[in-house]
Amino acid sequence: MRKLLYVLCLALLLAGCGDKAKDLFETAQFEEQQFNAEHAGKLYQEILSKYPESPYAAQAKIRLAELKPAAAN
Repeated sequence: MRKLLYVLCLALLLAGCGDKAKDLFETAQFEEQQFNAEHAGKLYQEILSKYPESPYAAQAKIRLAELKPAAAN
């Protein structure tokens, strides 16, 4: 019984180790769909500062550049 509890706890711990850059990028995309460009931009900037080596960083940089002209209007 104790072994089963240990395995369940380990599984829950590992389940929380997701890709944070991916999570942020998906949230930023959702914010864009909700016409919340300001918050999306902050999330893209967070990806660039915290996860610069992530494959999502390049995408975030592109999206951030495309949002900048919209924010100026």
